[in-house]
This record gives sequence, structure tokens and C-alpha cells, in this order.
Amino acid sequence: MTKEQLGTLILDSERQLYSTAKTILFRDQDCADAIQETIVKAFSKIETLKNDKYAKTWLIRILINECYTLLRKSSKFVPLEEAIEVTEGEADKDYRDLYRAVNSLKKELRLPVILYYIEGFNVKEIAQILEISEGAVQKRLARARGKLKRDLQESGVLMI
Repeated sequence: MTKEQLGTLILDSERQLYSTAKTILFRDQDCADAIQETIVKAFSKIETLKNDKYAKTWLIRILINECYTLLRKSSKFVPLEEAIEVTEGEADKDYRDLYRAVNSLKKELRLPVILYYIEGFNVKEIAQILEISEGAVQKRLARARGKLKRDLQESGVLMI
């Protein structure tokens, strides 16, 4: 992959990069920092990409690593209430309870949900991004769906 192709990929993936970073970091400033570091690393390590077919997966994996690095360095935790308020301001009001429920999931469940349902990655791509098996991705998605269903039923949003 050339640097020009990587630049195009980054521009085309801008929304996905932001929303993926947002699921881990919550604060816009932290997301911007993680994305900036991801872009720098991607350009400096472009020769490590073995197959252009997996360039987007490779880029998202770098971003996730950068997000976790930023979390470790800052060791700040955003209270869930604050994260929900930010999400609610950006989201359609009809989905407030769903966003709250998704944000309440543990990171190991929340990230696959975001990558699958919002970003449109398939199970195989998510497995590569998170460096886990496809079975583990499917199990996490199933556990997340079950937890979301229970939480939404308990809050009275889902009547089944």
C-alpha cells in the first residue's frame, strides 16, 4: 500500500475512527489525540502491513491500541453519567435508553457491539481487530445482546 492509498483510507474511515475511539475514551479531545497518534503510527509503520485487503482492520487495531495506551497514561476514568450525557447530546433522543444501555456494557462487550452494529465490520474482521477468535466475537455479541435485552426490559423500555 502506498502512502497516498493510506491517506485515502484514513479520510474514508474518519467517522469509523472517531466512533471507535469514542467507545473507549468518551472525551473528544482524547479521541482526537488517539486518532492523531494512530495516523502517525500508520504512516511510519506502513511497511508492516502484509496484505492491503486488511488495511482498514490494521488501522482500527492501531487505534484501539492507542486508545488503551492513552487510558493507561492518563489513568482518568470518565464517570458513566458524564459519558452518557455526551452521547445523548449527539444522539437522537429516541435512542437515549439504548445508548445508555450500550455504554453500560463492559468494554469487552461494548467494543464488539459498536464495531458490528454501528461500524458494520463482520465477525472475522472484528476478530482480527481485537486479536481474538471468531467464536469469542460471536460469544461476546451474544452476551451483549442478552445483557442489553435484560437491561432494557428492567428499565421498562423493552416490553417482551
